[in-house]
Amino acid sequence: MTGAEVDDNGASPEKLLAPVLSAFWDQPESWTLATYKRHDGYEGLKKALAMSPDDLIAYVKDSGLRGRGGAGFPTGMKWQFIPQGDGKPHYLVVNADESEPGTCKDMPLLFANPHSLIEGIVIACYAIRSSHAFIYLRGETVPVLRRLHEAVREAYEAGYLGKDALGSGLDLEVTVHAGAGAYICGEETALLDSLEGRRGQPRLRPPFPAVAGLYACPTVVNNVESIASVPAILNRGKDWFKSMGSEKSPGFTLYSLSGHVTNPGQYEGPLGLTLRQLLDMGGGIREGHRLKFWTPGGSSTPMFTDEHLDVALDYEGVGAAGSMLGTKALQCFDETTCVVRAVTRWTEFYAHESCGKCTPCREGTYWLVQLLRDIEAGKGEMSDLDKLNDIADTINGKSFCALGDGAAAPIFSSLKYFREEYEQHITGKGCPLDPSKSTVWADQNNPHLEVNA
Repeated sequence: MTGAEVDDNGASPEKLLAPVLSAFWDQPESWTLATYKRHDGYEGLKKALAMSPDDLIAYVKDSGLRGRGGAGFPTGMKWQFIPQGDGKPHYLVVNADESEPGTCKDMPLLFANPHSLIEGIVIACYAIRSSHAFIYLRGETVPVLRRLHEAVREAYEAGYLGKDALGSGLDLEVTVHAGAGAYICGEETALLDSLEGRRGQPRLRPPFPAVAGLYACPTVVNNVESIASVPAILNRGKDWFKSMGSEKSPGFTLYSLSGHVTNPGQYEGPLGLTLRQLLDMGGGIREGHRLKFWTPGGSSTPMFTDEHLDVALDYEGVGAAGSMLGTKALQCFDETTCVVRAVTRWTEFYAHESCGKCTPCREGTYWLVQLLRDIEAGKGEMSDLDKLNDIADTINGKSFCALGDGAAAPIFSSLKYFREEYEQHITGKGCPLDPSKSTVWADQNNPHLEVNA
């Protein structure tokens, strides 16, 4: 389905969807090579191999594909950074260490359609002149790991991997590596250190991975969805891809709708849809409730409220509204959710997952947790709100990697939109959403509970 078919004037919400990666997830044995080939599997690879590597990089660059792992960096441009004629091995590393709270797109994709990633890997390796690719998978997802291993075996058996793949002269090995469950290994340089057998901690840059990455050799690190999107672009054409989305954020993507939603799940559509449209498709917020706040790209992106329902979910639209598109992890929370409690749980996660390498993140996240726990328990003081903001500001932009920025984002945005709720925790000595303690909240389902005004 192309962007030309999208009709905002009276069309059903489903008309806005553009299933490509998820087109046959619901079919029997969708993960097998036979099913994938029935849906034009490995046709994009054949077209890619008919091009020169440099022309292939230029084609992907011209398509406008941007990284689907969070930052939105142009994929073709990242490939172009790899130096040629340097005499060193080149590596492709696929980041499948999906760890961000609320993010749940790469694991379903690998579970239901792993061959889209493998075909994308072969295309990318041909483009950057690599003979070895690594898939760094989150180790707890054992069913996904098994299915990915089987898909790689099928690809070797069919001649898409191994010596002289498809007679192209490309020798390609693929290694599936299971990580040990560290959030920090989602950061590309920490991931590389982990692959090399060391403790996963971010590296100082420069040098960047494109120059000195895995084993100090030129390396491209891409997200699962980024690489899996490449075969469809080659098979159907860059103009088809650019017909969806916006000028600066073209193409299709997976939106992960979760939380207090009637029908949570994966919704694949053009970039630029709004949460209002996605909620229409997902049956809205659960019956009898209303949207209170939501995240556009997982817990590390500044939260939005119901005022932002019509923000275009592309990189420019979300950025202009004060947040980041990230991984399109749309966590929706209704009015029964305590903002302070939610932010406290997220911050506890970041404090636990901090690698401890830099002081702002190691110490800052610890003290954020102490303050938030006190406020949530009704033991805080008004001055604590300024302390929260000051500590978050000390972390933001000063930590070694983006984990610190991700920990600060919910603090800033929750204080911006829900400072009054923080103050109610302090003045009311506890959560205002707890009917037994509240002076401002009535349980609508209990007519015998009176509000103490």
